[in-house]
Amino acid sequence: MNSTTVRILDHRTPEEREREFLPGMGKPWLLPFYDVFSRFSGVRPLHDRAAALAGIAPGEIVLDVGCGTASLSLAVLRAQPAARVTGLDPDVAALRVAARKASRRRVPLTLVQGFADRLPTGDGSLDHIVSSLALHHVPDEARIRFGQEAFRALRPGGKVTIVDFGSADGADGATGTDGATGATGADGATGGAHGAGQAGGEGHQHGRGRTRGPGSRGGYGRVRGHGGAGEHGGAGRGHSAVAANPHTARNLEGGLLRLFTDAGFTDAREIAHVEHRYGPITFVQATRA
Repeated sequence: MNSTTVRILDHRTPEEREREFLPGMGKPWLLPFYDVFSRFSGVRPLHDRAAALAGIAPGEIVLDVGCGTASLSLAVLRAQPAARVTGLDPDVAALRVAARKASRRRVPLTLVQGFADRLPTGDGSLDHIVSSLALHHVPDEARIRFGQEAFRALRPGGKVTIVDFGSADGADGATGTDGATGATGADGATGGAHGAGQAGGEGHQHGRGRTRGPGSRGGYGRVRGHGGAGEHGGAGRGHSAVAANPHTARNLEGGLLRLFTDAGFTDAREIAHVEHRYGPITFVQATRA
C-alpha cells in the first residue's frame, strides 16, 4: 500500500476556503512535533479507551470529527479493523500526516478536509461519530450546529462518543483517579491515562483573535493566542484552569450532555471519567433515537 491508497477529499465550499482554523499545536510549524508530544503526554490511552467504549462492530461506518493526524481514527481501526473510518479536519497538512500514518500501517482510511458544523455525509448514513479533545474548541453557535449535524448524519440507533475536557452534570471533577494511576469510568472499568490536552496536552490559551466564520479548531475558525502547557497548569490546578477557560468551562457540569440532548439524542451520559493534571476528562456517549 502506498500513500495514494489513503484519499484526502476536499469538502469545503468556496466560502469555507477562507475560514481560518487553529492548528493542532497552535502554530503550523509545530505540526511535526504533534504526535511526538501526544505520545509523551500519554494521550494514546484516551484514544484507545474511546475506541473501546464506542463498541464499533465490523463493517460499521465511523466519522472521526476533528481528527487531526488521525490518532483516534487509527485507535478505532486497532479496536475494529473491519470498521469503515473517515477522518474530518480543516488542516490539510495534518491530514497528509494522517495519510502517511495510515499507509505505513496498511489500514484503509478516508480523510476529508472540512468543518464539524457541516459533516460530509448524507442523512442517516453513519453508525458512529467519534471525536477526541477537539469539541471544546468549537464556539457556541457551531457546537449547536455540530450536534444537529451529528443527529442528522447518524442512523437511528447510531451513537456519538466524545472524549474531551469536561464533567457530568453536577460533577466537580474530583470523582476520577489521577491520570498517572488510571481512570475510573461509570462502567467500573479502569484504564491508564497520563495526561492529555488538545493536541496532546498543550495548553488552551484562547485569545479573542480574528475569526472567519463561526468557530475554531476542527471546523470552526482560528482563535489566536493558543498557548503552551502553562495555562492548564500542573497537578491540582487542572480543574480550576478548565473552569476558568470559557472554552473548556462549557463542557463542565454536563455541558456536553446538554449539547446532545438538545440536539435530540436520547440517553446522553458520561460513560467514563479521568482526572489528571490538565483537568477533568469526560467520555460522553449519546444515541440517536
